[in-house]
Amino acid sequence: MAARWLMAATLGMALAGCNPLPRPDYVDVQQPASFRTEPGGVRVDNADYKLDNQGYRINRDGERLGMVDVPAKAEGESSNAVAGYYISTTGAVAPGRVASTSDVTAMPTPGNLPTHSQMPQQAPITPSPGNLPPPPGYR
Repeated sequence: MAARWLMAATLGMALAGCNPLPRPDYVDVQQPASFRTEPGGVRVDNADYKLDNQGYRINRDGERLGMVDVPAKAEGESSNAVAGYYISTTGAVAPGRVASTSDVTAMPTPGNLPTHSQMPQQAPITPSPGNLPPPPGYR
């Protein structure tokens, strides 16, 4: 009976000394802010670009950088990645067409491929593993 109590006490002390989980890095490592505010009130990001009120990068003239006019860029496109699917936000089926198997070019017919005898011979690899001595210390 005393052996059980001694074993339980030893096990309890061993478990009490263990740290149950490691401390994650995000607790100790503080990430820097993605922008800073200069004395004049202008916000600047980490790459030294000025930011407008909405947080977009702007050039010296105050125009946004990297903005793409998607409707103008996609004007005249007839393909659509979601063509034929019902779009619940618009309440209609998406227009356009989806690529089909007829758009894929076919592989050459087997009659046009060279036969084994028509293929060029491959030079043997030298030195081959069969004629190399083993490295030093290898048995």
